Amino acid sequence: MSQALGWTIGAVVVLAGVGAPVWWLTTRNSAPEPEKPQLPVMDNPDDKKPPSTEFGTGGGADDKLVEIKFDGDRALKYLKQLCDIGPRVSGTEGMKKQQELIEAHFKKLGATVTRQEFKARQRSQKNETNFVNLIISWHPDKERRVLLCSHYDTRPIADQEANPANWNKPFVSANDGTSGVAFLMELGNHMKDLKSEFGIDFVLFDGEEYIFETDRVGGDRYFIGSEYFAEDYAKTKGKRKHRYDAGVLFDLFAAKGAQLKVELYSLDFAKPLVEQIWGVAKDLKAKSFVFERGYEVLDDHIALNRAGIPTVDVIDFDYAHWHKLTDTPDKVSGEQMAEVSRVITTWLQKIK
Repeated sequence: MSQALGWTIGAVVVLAGVGAPVWWLTTRNSAPEPEKPQLPVMDNPDDKKPPSTEFGTGGGADDKLVEIKFDGDRALKYLKQLCDIGPRVSGTEGMKKQQELIEAHFKKLGATVTRQEFKARQRSQKNETNFVNLIISWHPDKERRVLLCSHYDTRPIADQEANPANWNKPFVSANDGTSGVAFLMELGNHMKDLKSEFGIDFVLFDGEEYIFETDRVGGDRYFIGSEYFAEDYAKTKGKRKHRYDAGVLFDLFAAKGAQLKVELYSLDFAKPLVEQIWGVAKDLKAKSFVFERGYEVLDDHIALNRAGIPTVDVIDFDYAHWHKLTDTPDKVSGEQMAEVSRVITTWLQKIK
């Protein structure tokens, strides 16, 4: 997760007392209104009553649901394996090693892996950088699809360290991005057992953290990979055989004691998905999902919503080690990842 664009002094004044890192918050008028796409729905067991507008769980044929036995310990092993590479900054050897590891993992599991390669120049950098979004597809023949995504690059500077002398020390960003990759790597072991009417793509965005200049006005641009992906999707939508009906972004979600309140852009742009996912979490008594308003955060989901892919951001707003050297594997919980998996895999089986 990186700093938000379009922040205002007003946002800082209003939010300064809430204990959240306000520099990654923003005001909602800075994000453009997305298209109004078709959304997946959930089964409603009582035809006389509409799905709940508060939680929208809708029930469904739960006796047909398959329990996915997500292995939190194995997910943590994947996490440590990635962090052991060291920093994985866009365009570096560390990133290339990570890409090789991820591609080999998913190909072994039978997924179709596509490298979306492109070049872009960051404002503070003299030359262009090579970026690669990784798209991991399950049941690629299905036209209606759901996108599960995370960024997978690490930040070149630990800019939230109190001592600027520590900013350029290498750090591995365990919960911020790496946990999303490890989560999807473990989930990939179970995709053959998951019964969903939708094809599913895991998408790993490059360039979310490729920030060297942190000035809030005129500094480096954020979300390079997700913006490229979204623009390409929007340009080629008429030629594609598939469409994305929904998306879920995972960011800073896997720490011990995470509280996953509702991100407000997600509520604005993809309210039915918020109601479905947090409703499923309520039914499953998943305590980390808190159906309360959180904050508004500019993240990779903004570009997806803009392109007509309704996407929610599953995020903990109060992670104490954000952009610090202390964001290490010991801060991540396998149990927390397993709880998120239970909610998401149940939801994937209930939508139609």
